[in-house]
Amino acid sequence: MDLSVVLPTLNGRDQLATSLDALAEHVPDAEIIVVNGPSADGTTGMVRERADVDALIELSDRNLNVARNAGIEVASGDVVALLRYDLSVEPSWLSALEDEIESADVVTGPLHQTLRNGMTTESLEQNSVSGRDVTYFNGSNVAFRRDVLDSLDGFDEYLETGGARDAAHRLAGFGRTVAWAPEMCVRREFEADGGISERDWGWKYRALTYRLVKNYGVRPGTVKRTAKHAIADGFDAALGVVKGDVTPSGWVGTGRDVILGIATGTSDGMVARARDRSRARNPHGCSKRADRAVARYDWR
Repeated sequence: MDLSVVLPTLNGRDQLATSLDALAEHVPDAEIIVVNGPSADGTTGMVRERADVDALIELSDRNLNVARNAGIEVASGDVVALLRYDLSVEPSWLSALEDEIESADVVTGPLHQTLRNGMTTESLEQNSVSGRDVTYFNGSNVAFRRDVLDSLDGFDEYLETGGARDAAHRLAGFGRTVAWAPEMCVRREFEADGGISERDWGWKYRALTYRLVKNYGVRPGTVKRTAKHAIADGFDAALGVVKGDVTPSGWVGTGRDVILGIATGTSDGMVARARDRSRARNPHGCSKRADRAVARYDWR
């Protein structure tokens, strides 16, 4: 197995350095590709001083899926792994990947995260959507056979969020297998701050409806799934109003963002479905542009 590891990063120099140290210790023979951009914390200088990084790609676009595709483009391995910059592989990561990739098209594993109240982890997530069995993967810790990425044409760069879930739907459309390897685990070295970040509700529903409509069309199953999410989130927001955590005007504004997101995602999903009628369902993939990188440093 010739392994390439792609690490998209943005303003995470110290965390990235820790992740690279873990790869150097536990996966010393892998090809390491860092996709940076655009960081303003000295990431470029730190990476260029390291002897264990094979290529550095500098971007001007902050879209994660653009960064993923930029790394996939230059990766030379027959297996390509995607790893989040602030996660470190554990000693069992490589052997678990090697064991599972022999019989699976995609392998993913859990994240171990240390919080104030203990350790969190993950498990395999599966669902059935419009008669298609979908196995989701952790986009921060996943490895693909190269031919699988080529068949998908990488990730859909339209999406600012939900790119991994979209790829999972498309993998299911190809009948590709996703294996769960509990020992292919990564850990977060830096404790989460525990703060509550403000969610972009418009983009959540824009991404949700876009990937559903693009992959399945407008049908009762996709409408039902979208409505289920909206009702659940609307109920939670209403509880927030009752508790005083959310203002009534904020709740109304959130509803407006959700409706606009659904409308935009549905429209754009229909356009995307018409533009790419193949099973790849990716009109914004790797092959669609050649101007992602503003600079490349290749030491291979």
